[in-house]
Amino acid sequence: MTSELSLIDKAKFISAKRASQYVESGMKVGLGTGSTAAWLVKCLGERVRDEGLQIKGVPTSTRTAELAREVGIEVITLDQARWLDLTIDGADEFDSDLNLIKGGGGALLQEKIVATASDQMIVIADAGKEVGTLGAFPLPIEVIPFGLQTTKALVEETLVSMDVLGRDTTLRMNGDAPFVTDEGNHILDLHLKRIGDARQLALVINQMPGVVENGLFIDICDRVIIGFGDGRVEIRDLSEGRVATERFDFADTDNLFADLVD
Repeated sequence: MTSELSLIDKAKFISAKRASQYVESGMKVGLGTGSTAAWLVKCLGERVRDEGLQIKGVPTSTRTAELAREVGIEVITLDQARWLDLTIDGADEFDSDLNLIKGGGGALLQEKIVATASDQMIVIADAGKEVGTLGAFPLPIEVIPFGLQTTKALVEETLVSMDVLGRDTTLRMNGDAPFVTDEGNHILDLHLKRIGDARQLALVINQMPGVVENGLFIDICDRVIIGFGDGRVEIRDLSEGRVATERFDFADTDNLFADLVD
């Protein structure tokens, strides 16, 4: 079954598989949204089924909640959990300081709330998500529907004074209609190409009326687990300041892949 996966999917899977090993029985775990996070949910579901792992998951989107229930993970709300031991999620980009751009899947608001309500956050990603400077991936910001065009114009005007390379702003669509988040809001994607000062940009954007939250995750991520298609896994720990490399054996995963292939 492993041979049926692309190198990218193998990389996503092994990063998720390695991250799932940080989860212990009794934990309350934030479950991210996106293709890589979906692998993580499935890996945890396999541990619940085969090892008797007992955890409570707090999903960051309705689709993650549905998947978690399907694989046997007990789902609770963040209000019920109050605080989490760990959140594991993907990223659209990360830099050497483990700052992130997230929100490609449209769940950035719930993802940021859950991540900041956790003792630690682990990001799982393939090697292609690492960048020298954030901004190649469009930066999503969640905005309320009321006054949408006014908010968009205000954002575009503000970007003129920011240290960014591009300033194009587009409304994310879902077919012929604007994309709607789980909270009933819309997403503006900022095509900035390069963000010179991510911390300043995040602060300025969030001060704008109409903006709910932005997709810059600054000083939130503690560890990144990077998967490679050849079976290598690289673990970067910000607090410990070290990098560890491991090798993953695909030969032991055929039964698991029978359940996990999308």
